This record gives sequence, structure tokens and C-alpha cells, in this order.
Amino acid sequence: MRKALGLDRENFFLLGHSWGGILAIEYALRYPGNLKGLVVANMMSSIPEYNRYATEVLSKQIDPAVLREILDMEAKGQVESPRYMELLLPNFYSKHLLRLDPWPEPALRSLGHINRPLYVLMQGPSEFGASGRLERWDRSRDLSRIPVPTLVIGATNDTMDPRHMRWMATQFPRGTYLHCPDGSHMGMWDDQQVWVGGLIQFLRTNEK
Repeated sequence: MRKALGLDRENFFLLGHSWGGILAIEYALRYPGNLKGLVVANMMSSIPEYNRYATEVLSKQIDPAVLREILDMEAKGQVESPRYMELLLPNFYSKHLLRLDPWPEPALRSLGHINRPLYVLMQGPSEFGASGRLERWDRSRDLSRIPVPTLVIGATNDTMDPRHMRWMATQFPRGTYLHCPDGSHMGMWDDQQVWVGGLIQFLRTNEK
């Protein structure tokens, strides 16, 4: 696809959001010579660190009774139950995934077409840490091998630890950090001016 679009180190900026950030980091490590710049948005460089944050920080922000019911349903394999989403939406998603009411139609459309079996295969059944095939993914020690200008985007209310995101920016040789103070995991929607404005500034700064 890159070749078909005529993209190379002179014009190719790669942006990866959430799991796309994993793919973007892996691509940049394997093909750094193809890139002009990299953007890692709302994705930590370590799933073990994400699991720690989910357990020690995010889960503790939920009413204990609600959390117990959620975890019990996950343990029983009832994540497809309507009740499971009834609990997650107001207690977790609306606080850490997308802080708008109502959610924008494009976001609803995208999430409505999620490949649930694949999601569970990679993530595992729980939203409070990954236990699937991504469980051990960790590229924190390899970020220094990515030489191109790199923008890391984090947010106060993200499912990803904003402190870890800020730290990541210091590990890239040419890294910068953009913080969305009012954003969540989908900061391009709920802190749009900061998220998109910072991205545009990064692209303009590195376009020459």
C-alpha cells in the first residue's frame, strides 16, 4: 500500500491510535528508513505496564459493587451479555473511552463493527487489563531505536497512563509529547482542538 501510494521517507507520516499504535511502533522498528515521521496516539509501549495501570488506577475509580459484578461476569464468560455493556458504558467507557454525550455517529459506527472474537483473542475478556495474545507485548526498551520525529499523544482520562505516555516521548531520540487535558482514549473527539491542533503542528514542523 505504501508503495502504491508513492509514500517514502520524504512524505510518509505514520499515525497509529490505540492498537494501531502497536502496529505503528512495530513498523517503525522494522522499516525506519521508509518514514518521515511517526505518531503514537493513546497507546502505551508496554502491555504489562498497561495492566498495572488498569488494576491499580482505573479499576479503583469504579464503585466496588459495580466492579465486582463486572469481574464476576468476565470470570463466567458473560461478556456478550447486555448487562455487561450496561455496566461498562456508564462506569468505564463514558469516563475513559469517549467523554461525549451522545457519542458521534462515526465513533458509534466504528465500534458497532468491531470484530469481537478477534478483540477477545488479542485483549482477553476483561477491559481491566489484557490477558490475550497481547499480554506480554513490550517495546519500551526499543523506542530509542526509532530515529524519526515522533509525536506521542496522551490524555488525562485515557485508559492509557498519561505519565507513561509522557515518559515514552523522552525515549524516542526525536520525541515530543502532546497532552490532552480534557481527553480520554478517543481524544480526537472529546479534546479535538488540542488533539488535532497538536497533530497539525507536528506535521507542519516536520514537513520540510
